[in-house]
Amino acid sequence: MSIDRKALILQAATLSFVQFGYKATTMDQVSRIANVGKGTIYTFFKTKEELFEEILDKATSELTSVMNRVAAQQTTFVHKLLNLLDSILEFRLDHELFVKLAQEVRDIGTAQALEGVKRMEGYALDFLQQQIEAAIGSGEVKPCDASVAAFMILRMYLALTTEWNRSHEPLDRDKIKEHMILFISAGILR
Repeated sequence: MSIDRKALILQAATLSFVQFGYKATTMDQVSRIANVGKGTIYTFFKTKEELFEEILDKATSELTSVMNRVAAQQTTFVHKLLNLLDSILEFRLDHELFVKLAQEVRDIGTAQALEGVKRMEGYALDFLQQQIEAAIGSGEVKPCDASVAAFMILRMYLALTTEWNRSHEPLDRDKIKEHMILFISAGILR
């Protein structure tokens, strides 16, 4: 049975990025964790940046798969939207890499970590924008700038699920959804 060295290296690099962050991860660490020579890593990846890109590509593919699965559900736009937001949050929380990257951005401001976080959020925003555009086309949503709406919805959801908890009693998912529906469907004005 042949060992897939590239997969082994990717797994070791992901572990290193999760444990040490982008800035502190070195090719030496990856080679030690993967138990391969550094030269073996360089046969597949010329730089740490290239290795990081491949890991982000894989994560992006996984996120897209999750969002496509949720978007395929036969339900109202509002429920689909809330389920999409939940799936994006769960993906971020389940993937320790993104937790570590967000922490590194907050604590150190590493450019590559910031780029990784932005990239994942960009994919989520693009996907939400497409869903909003489809809902506008079907008449479920009023005509609007779908990119602005996607940005506002994602930011509001992330703020309620993460930032709110820093200075307030955490909201449960039902309460968050209730507030999201209030602002998205009815608004706060009479």
